[in-house]
Amino acid sequence: MHHSATPSQPRPEIALSWQRSRMSGLSPSAAAVRVDSDAVDPAGRLATAAGPVLTELAAQLGDAAFCVVLADRASRIVAPTVGGGGGLRTVLEGLGVVLGGVFLEETTGTNSIATVHEVRRGMAVHGDEHYLEPFKRFSCYGHPITHPVTRRLEGVLDITCLRRDDSPLLGPFLARAARDVEERLLRSARAAEQRLLAAFQVASAGRKGPVLVLGEGVVLANPAAVELLDPIDHLRLRELAAALPRRGGQRREDEVTLASGRTVAVRYRGLDTGTEGAVFEFGEPEAPRHSVTRPSARPSTPAPGTPVHIGGAPGTGRTATAQRLAAEAGVGLVSLDGSEAAALGTAGWLAAFGEAVETARSGGDLLLVEEAQLLPDACAVRLRRLLERADRPWIALTGPPVRELTDGGAALATGCPERIELRPLRERTEELSDLVRAMAANAGSDGRVRFTPAALAALAGHSWPGNLRELDTVVRTVLVRRSAGDVTPGDLPDGYRVSPRLRGMTPLELAEHDAIAAALSACGGNKLRAARQLGISRTTLYNRMRALRITV
Repeated sequence: MHHSATPSQPRPEIALSWQRSRMSGLSPSAAAVRVDSDAVDPAGRLATAAGPVLTELAAQLGDAAFCVVLADRASRIVAPTVGGGGGLRTVLEGLGVVLGGVFLEETTGTNSIATVHEVRRGMAVHGDEHYLEPFKRFSCYGHPITHPVTRRLEGVLDITCLRRDDSPLLGPFLARAARDVEERLLRSARAAEQRLLAAFQVASAGRKGPVLVLGEGVVLANPAAVELLDPIDHLRLRELAAALPRRGGQRREDEVTLASGRTVAVRYRGLDTGTEGAVFEFGEPEAPRHSVTRPSARPSTPAPGTPVHIGGAPGTGRTATAQRLAAEAGVGLVSLDGSEAAALGTAGWLAAFGEAVETARSGGDLLLVEEAQLLPDACAVRLRRLLERADRPWIALTGPPVRELTDGGAALATGCPERIELRPLRERTEELSDLVRAMAANAGSDGRVRFTPAALAALAGHSWPGNLRELDTVVRTVLVRRSAGDVTPGDLPDGYRVSPRLRGMTPLELAEHDAIAAALSACGGNKLRAARQLGISRTTLYNRMRALRITV
């Protein structure tokens, strides 16, 4: 096999990894690996499940010059290196391959722990494909370990050798071992779920107050807890649970300010069965200490009488916004559609336009011209002249966002001193709950139907090419199937039950994903401000962003 000083024609996945490493400001000559040995839990779920598999690998490798390394979901080595005959283990330990060593692309560049952790699939890194110079003498294969229940990344299994000992059989050898670890995780997950359920049953027995159990990919809540808590509150509670001792049932008490603004006393403890998870019991919530501002689906209202352009993609609510403007001003609405000019002809549309102008002027109504960008030049010129007249009626135009307009459409939009830009629904996930609630009410649900956080999270992941119109159709379809009670993902139409971009996440992870994404969007990508808005530490935010694969 030919090796050059640097990969002259690297594989695409290697080239992308090198690019990410460079963008992190990492120098190829860097050699320091961060060691976080205090964070290693030798009795944790991954290490426990992998233990027998690593023992078997050690027997199979014997004194051969191959090392097997296990890293957790933080890309931290959590088990002693297996194998490593011929002095290989000593060499690797000198480079930071030790218990607690952290291998992330931003600190160690391209290698089969960091890069597999980043891309979530098995791959090999040969010799000069390594980003850091000290690692170029090695070849390595890494394979992700994915939890069979939650589908979350649990860790990475790696096998490393000197480049001269490279073999194409190492990949399948390692993949089989990773599958064995996943099978053991599955068996332990079934037992852990039983323990979580038992803890929930004990805590909630005879108790009417809110009770919540949070486990790995598991949320158990009684009706009072469902009513009290938003998905974003789960993030704050998980942060409390993370500070509990790893073993034992130590009980703690605290006060938590919820997303609703209410403050509630909470007693919580870790499970004393060796299972990852915590039980929370809540007191009576106090009234909000401060007002809570929720993102509004409604844009600001321009002054009545001032021409306004309402821009947005079809289905974003342009017509509804014009109707709201008229209703809030207490005036009627006179409508024309620019798309009808082709059928009516220029003369016919201008005649209808003249009648509409007189009707709006005499009645003090709002004149709405929809799809104004579709007007022929002669009609657009007449409308533009009207916008410039002092005796015009109140005029509203609708069309695409201003940035997408050209020629006559752009001239009409810029002739309106007021502009309302309606974001596409895919950028308004923070408003989804309010929108769905309003649509359900408009369809006559009278509050009898509640969309659960899991259902809203599934909806939030879609691109919504039809925007509000498409969402309204989905809501009405659901109401035909379910006239009362909780709407779960299973009640949604087939194509909406799982988010395409987040397929494989648990309902809780979906809810957390969208809560974090909404906060980052509202804060312009500023992670410190987003963490403050969410009420969590920046460390917790970074950890959850990495786990949920959120990028800014």
